[in-house]
Amino acid sequence: MKTNVDNVSVTDNVDDLNGTTNWQAPKGFVWVYLSLMLGMLLASLDQMIVSTALPTMVGELGGVSFMAWVITSYILAATISMPIYGKLGDLIGRRSLFIFGLGIFILGSALTGFSQDIYQLIGFRAVQGIGGGGLMVLSMAIIADIVPVKQRAKYMGPMGAVFGLASVLGPLIGGYFTDFASWRWAFWINLPLGFIAIYIAWKFLKISKPTVKFTIDYWGIVSMAGAVTSLTLLTSWGGTQYDWSSPIIISLGTGIFIFSFLFIWAEKNAKDPIIPLELFKNKIFTVATLIGLIIGIGMFATIGFMPTYLQMVYGYSATVSGYLMVPMVVGIISTITTTGFIMSRTGKYKIYPIIGMLMMAFVLYLFSTIKLDQHIAIVCFYIFLLGASIGIMMQILLIVVQNSVSHNMVGTATSANSFFREIGGTLGISIVGTLFASRLTEQLAINLPNSQGGGINPESITPAILNSLPDDIHDAFVVSYANALTPIFSYLIPIFLVGFVLALFLKEIPLEQK
Repeated sequence: MKTNVDNVSVTDNVDDLNGTTNWQAPKGFVWVYLSLMLGMLLASLDQMIVSTALPTMVGELGGVSFMAWVITSYILAATISMPIYGKLGDLIGRRSLFIFGLGIFILGSALTGFSQDIYQLIGFRAVQGIGGGGLMVLSMAIIADIVPVKQRAKYMGPMGAVFGLASVLGPLIGGYFTDFASWRWAFWINLPLGFIAIYIAWKFLKISKPTVKFTIDYWGIVSMAGAVTSLTLLTSWGGTQYDWSSPIIISLGTGIFIFSFLFIWAEKNAKDPIIPLELFKNKIFTVATLIGLIIGIGMFATIGFMPTYLQMVYGYSATVSGYLMVPMVVGIISTITTTGFIMSRTGKYKIYPIIGMLMMAFVLYLFSTIKLDQHIAIVCFYIFLLGASIGIMMQILLIVVQNSVSHNMVGTATSANSFFREIGGTLGISIVGTLFASRLTEQLAINLPNSQGGGINPESITPAILNSLPDDIHDAFVVSYANALTPIFSYLIPIFLVGFVLALFLKEIPLEQK
C-alpha cells in the first residue's frame, strides 16, 4: 500500500522499509523533513529554555521552592500525552495530530508568557507540554513512515542533534531574554516559529488517513495519567513538603498502586490500547525502553540544574551560563552523527548503549566532585562529556525499538519508548529537585543563621539580588547552593550501573530484517 506526501512516496512495502532495496530520498522530502525538524526543535527547546531564566523567573513570582515544577510540569504533561499521540497516529494518521500539537504548543507558549504567579506559570507550562509531547513523538514516527530502517539513522541522527542543539539554544535564548528584555519573551518567541511550522506542515505534509475503525482507550488514558501524576507528586513532595509517613504521601503511594493496576487491566481489555502490553513481550523493546528511562533520569537532572548552578555559584549571567552549556551540544552532535553513520554502514548497535552507560556513570561522578574553586574550563569539559555520553545512546535506542516491531506498531512503540524516557526525566528532575530543596534548607540553616540573613526570603532570591548582597551573606548563599547540589549527582551513579547491566542483555538483530 502507498500513500502520498505531496511528491513524497510513503510505502508500507516491507522490503522498502527494511532497507533491502536501494532507497533514495524522494522529491519533496526536504520540506517534510524541515517541518519535522522544526517541530522537534520547538518541543525540545522548551524543555530547557527555562533553565537559565529559572532563578529570575521563580524569584520574581515568589516560588523558589517550586523551581523544579516549572520544568517538571512541562515534562509530565508531555509524558502523559506521548502514548496518546502515538496510538492515535497509528489509528487516524499523523498529519492532523502534528498540526494540532503545534497549535496547542503555541497556545501554551502565549499563556505562559502572561503568567502572573508561580501557579499560572506551572499550569501553562503543562499546556505547552501537551503540545510538545505530540511534536516529539510524531516527528520521529513520521520519519519512520518515510525512511527505511537501515537508512533511518542518517535522518534521525540530525533530529537527535536538534535535541542537543535545543538543549543549548534553550538556555542561551532564555538567558538572553532574561538579561536584555524579559524572561516572558523566552516563551513568546515560539509563536512565529510555531506558525511557520504549521504552514509548512499544512502545505507539504499530506499523509492520507488510515481507514481502520477504532475505539479510544479512555480508561487507559485516565489510569496512566493518574499513575504518572501520583508518582511525580510523591517523588516531589515526599520528605520535603510532607513527611514520608504523612497521609498525603501514603495516599499518593496507594494511588500509584491502584492506578497502575487499573492501567494494566484497561490495556488487557481495551480493543485499541494506548500501550499494548504485548510490546513488553518483545525483549529488545523492553530492554531498550528501560535503558531509555535511565537516560532520562540522568539527562534531565543534570541539564535542568547546571545552568542554575553556574549562575548562583559562579556568578555568571543567564546568557553566559547558556553559552557555557555549548560544550554539551558539541558532545551530542559529535557522537550522535558518528554513531549514526557507523550504524548505517554496519547495522550493529549493541556496543553503543554499553559504552554510553559507563560514560554517563563516570560523568555523574565528575559532576559530584565539582568544588567551589573548580576552574570553569574543567566544568565545561565535564559538560562536553555529558553530551557525548547522551549522543552515543539516545537516537540509537529509538531506532532499535522501531526495528524490533512491525511497521503498523511504529508510532505506538516510538511513543511508548519516549514515554518511559520522559518518565525518567520527570523522576530525575523531581528527585534531584526534592533533594536539592531539602539540602538547601539545611545548608542555609548552617551557613546563614536568621540573625545574619537580613530578612531576605530565600524563596525570592534571584542571581541579581544575590550579587547585590554583602559579601558575607553572598558567600553563605553560594556555599549553601554548591553544597546542596553537587553531591546529589553521585546518588544517580548506581542507576546507570544497572543500565550498563541491562545493555549487556540487549539483543542485536540486523537492521535490514525484522
